[in-house]
Amino acid sequence: MIITYKYQILSTIALIAILLIIGQLIKLAIRKFTLLKAIDLNRRKVILNLHYLILYILFAVFIAIIWGVKPREFTVFISSILAVLGVGFFAQWSILSNLTASVILFFSHPVRIGHRIRIINKDYDWVGTVMDISGFFVFMKTDKGENITIPNSIVLQHGIEILDDTEDDIG
Repeated sequence: MIITYKYQILSTIALIAILLIIGQLIKLAIRKFTLLKAIDLNRRKVILNLHYLILYILFAVFIAIIWGVKPREFTVFISSILAVLGVGFFAQWSILSNLTASVILFFSHPVRIGHRIRIINKDYDWVGTVMDISGFFVFMKTDKGENITIPNSIVLQHGIEILDDTEDDIG
């Protein structure tokens, strides 16, 4: 039985080897680039995770091709997955808005981990340090010692003032 699938098995082993080599080369290139451009360690982790996601998706596509999945069956499978994800995101629009906000925060918002910020809102006055920015939330430790979690979409909807370390919080 193994002999009948000899081509597929050898091709899969070769693809795994190529995946490992390309993965390591891209990982080294990303590390060099992020060090050269002085990109924060947390951002480097996000870039590496996106790299792995894209690499694994390509791996799955090539494995499907090697093992003879017909393009028609593959497109039906992918469209079904996308339809389920679309319905899930539509049902939970806040998840989609937080994911979109996290991309915007990552690429174009000036708030970074370690910044002291003030969230400008009439209902609450939070001043503190940004501890982490994840795919859904900004984690902040207030000057009062509270650990708060703010959805990324809220960070984009409200004004954020970046404070100097020496700036007084009065006013």
